[in-house]
Amino acid sequence: GVTRLLLTRIPFFKEIIVSSFSCDSCSWSNTEIQSAGRIQEQGVRYALAVTSRQDMNREVVKTDCASARIPELDFEIPAFSQKGVLTTIEGIIDRAVAGLEQDQPARRATDKEVARKIDEFIGKLRQLKEVSSPFTFILDDPSGNSFVENPHAPQRDEALVVTHYRRSRQQSAMLGLEVDAKPPDAAEDLRDEVLQFNTNCPECNAPASTNMKLVQIPHFKEVIIMATNCDSCGHRTNEVKSGGAIEPQGTRITLRVTDPSDMTRDILKSETCSVEIPELEFELGMGALGGKFTTLEGLLKDIRDLVEKNPFTLGDSSTPSRTGKLQEFIGKLQDVKGRAQAHFIMDDPAGNSYLQNVYAPEEDPELSVRRYERTFEQNEELGLNDMKTEGYEPEAASGR
Repeated sequence: GVTRLLLTRIPFFKEIIVSSFSCDSCSWSNTEIQSAGRIQEQGVRYALAVTSRQDMNREVVKTDCASARIPELDFEIPAFSQKGVLTTIEGIIDRAVAGLEQDQPARRATDKEVARKIDEFIGKLRQLKEVSSPFTFILDDPSGNSFVENPHAPQRDEALVVTHYRRSRQQSAMLGLEVDAKPPDAAEDLRDEVLQFNTNCPECNAPASTNMKLVQIPHFKEVIIMATNCDSCGHRTNEVKSGGAIEPQGTRITLRVTDPSDMTRDILKSETCSVEIPELEFELGMGALGGKFTTLEGLLKDIRDLVEKNPFTLGDSSTPSRTGKLQEFIGKLQDVKGRAQAHFIMDDPAGNSYLQNVYAPEEDPELSVRRYERTFEQNEELGLNDMKTEGYEPEAASGR
């Protein structure tokens, strides 16, 4: 067959594409329309009071997503049940009659009662074409691209009521549009996406990729997790950066470890956080191990690995006395992970570290969080003393 396309413009409406198909073998033909414009900002609803035969000849553009209703017969053509069409009101009724009659022979053979009711309804639809009594024709299109002719244009048509409305969330989803009309927030996009950028492996300097993900920690704040994996040497590393600003006060978190289940608590240790275990006379300074998002057990394991892999402590260059002390320390550290009670203290002047409260949002009896004012030395280490965020522009102008 042959399909012909025509771009045309409906007066006082918009441009549409009319497609016509015809087959020379079986003489079957079909016409469809598609909107040549974009989906409109608002949906449209046409309500026409049909009172004469002239009203049946009004042209109608009905898109795929438009629904047509005749409330007097409780009749509706749902959206997406028919292809878009350029026709008249009489043509829409004829098309509905043809669709209902299509399977009537089969219904009469299987269910006579249903077939009889459909025949009655078809008769009522045909009576509408005579316009023996007024009825209402309603065309509702969320895309705003349907149309009912106004023969009095550009004057107003008293029988035709046109209403523009905002689409609901369900209608926007049906049209494949974004539910939120506001521009998307860049930070919101990052929460649902893993970013990847190229870098070099810190061990073998081969090209590697680093994955970065923005994660929201419950009852805390956002952090950025960065993980690097090298395919050449197998080196893997991960690091956590705070996703927010430096807090106005420092934070000192103290956990009394009383049960092995405490080892499963989530921990965010920023690069500015120091760790203390008074019972072991152990202190890990800020900057060591970098930023970590792990569990308490995972952090203790990283501390143990840091001690064991240091060649000056347990390597060939170590002394027997120092080796013995460190082996004893590793044994006590292992006891903390299993049986011994101890205090685990995290001191972060930047206030960007976190230790999970398993009773949240209630208070944890074993966990205490104290906020304090930073000293001048701590502000100096964080680079805050020389940082001026207010009133610097007038000074700069006068200096010039």
